[in-house]
Amino acid sequence: MLTNRIGSRTRNWFARSWCCALSAAALSAGAQSPALRIAQAVSPAPSTLRAGATVLGTDSAGKWVTLRKGTNDLICLADDPHHKNFHVSCYFKALEPFMARGRELRAQGLSSDSADSVRAREIRAGKLAMPKTPTALYQYGAPREQVSDSGVKGARYLYVVYMPYATPASTGLTVQPLNDGGPWLMYPGKPWAHIMIAPAQPQVVTFGR
Repeated sequence: MLTNRIGSRTRNWFARSWCCALSAAALSAGAQSPALRIAQAVSPAPSTLRAGATVLGTDSAGKWVTLRKGTNDLICLADDPHHKNFHVSCYFKALEPFMARGRELRAQGLSSDSADSVRAREIRAGKLAMPKTPTALYQYGAPREQVSDSGVKGARYLYVVYMPYATPASTGLTVQPLNDGGPWLMYPGKPWAHIMIAPAQPQVVTFGR
């Protein structure tokens, strides 16, 4: 299961691309050094943005805390070792109100769909801000058995560009996933409408620390 970083349908689609049983690696991940957790968290981002990114992660109690305060406009989320699969993501700071509210609602015990419903009402009421321009999110996931302290084998990338209220008519994009991983539009017409780009081939990732 992925954390509440993107829409529930997006998470379900992404989770189907790689799935495995919970392993001993998940149980030992909490012992990782802060440096390794940060290196993992920023690894989905373009190399030029990694050093200055803010990094958030969960503590031993599952509460989100700041692992590193950054100097640029990117926010990265460290892997949560309690989840079945390894997953890290980075996004532009304009998405943080939407993302932070999702984390808050999930911490209260709401399901993904319920959290999305609450956020939709708050956006319509003007209580929750969404970006006014296209906004990027970089992420990948992998089975934990393919993750080591040095990197990941078989990382499945998913690039997302949030375009609030975008539709096929306004973008020329299809709403159906493309077999080659090309761009398509999810949640057309919604505040969190976004373009999905999923490279077909898994990648090898090296953690630079």
